[in-house]
Amino acid sequence: MKPIFQDLVYRARDTQTDKIVALKKVQMDKEKDGIPISSLWEITLLLKLWHPNIMELKEVVMGNHLESIFLVMGYCEQDLARCPFLRLRYGWIVPVKCIILQVLKGLQYLHENFFIHSRDLKVCNLLMTDKGCVKIVDFGLARAHGVPLKPMTPKVVTLWRKSLMQEIHVPDSLPRAVGCILTELLAHMPLLPGMKTSGQHVLQPYNNLKHKFPWLSEAGLRLLNILFMYDPKKRRTAGDCLESSYFKEKPLPCEPELMPTFSHHRNKRTAPSGVESPGKR
Repeated sequence: MKPIFQDLVYRARDTQTDKIVALKKVQMDKEKDGIPISSLWEITLLLKLWHPNIMELKEVVMGNHLESIFLVMGYCEQDLARCPFLRLRYGWIVPVKCIILQVLKGLQYLHENFFIHSRDLKVCNLLMTDKGCVKIVDFGLARAHGVPLKPMTPKVVTLWRKSLMQEIHVPDSLPRAVGCILTELLAHMPLLPGMKTSGQHVLQPYNNLKHKFPWLSEAGLRLLNILFMYDPKKRRTAGDCLESSYFKEKPLPCEPELMPTFSHHRNKRTAPSGVESPGKR
């Protein structure tokens, strides 16, 4: 399944600090009236936020042309959608727990500041540094929300999310997005890999999570049921999920700095100072 769009991201070196940064190019191909509203919103939002698990925006720079605008962000060595150690058959539960804990902490921070990421939170929106710190990225569809919660237009881009995310409050859809991420990391494949929109709305009439993950502990199954449950009277927040007994039973999640990393594979390539190498995320 090909993605609808890809962000062009360059690996570059800051000549003043000598640190590696990421340059995310603002897509201007079809714009005639300036910077796209999604990019403006992403810039505005990231300038207001700071959290270890939220991608930081350092500055906005312009290239040789007006169409060459880049967001200067922190550099992450690994894309979790293509991370080698998550495809191992044994011993991957410890890092998976560490990843989900960090995602929940980032979402908790967003919600406490009355922001939501989007309904398209997914594995490829998660990057990781060589120190094991997971960063939530891609805030072009993020929104502010208030109290009481109000329905918002469903901006679901990924086909595999549509059956779970539509026609409910956006904040309520985020635990389901985390549930999809957790199941994908555990099973090494998407939970609902439909090939077209119509097929995505044919769901199982019963809960088959226990059959899908027979090796998962009772605490793990309870967490999945909480994440996928939708009941306005029993709304669960990211903070509630952080208290799950799944993260307190063995095997315990490791500390981020103990996460396995493979940064040396990407750092083998050398290039002159300045922009070092482009990549697509």
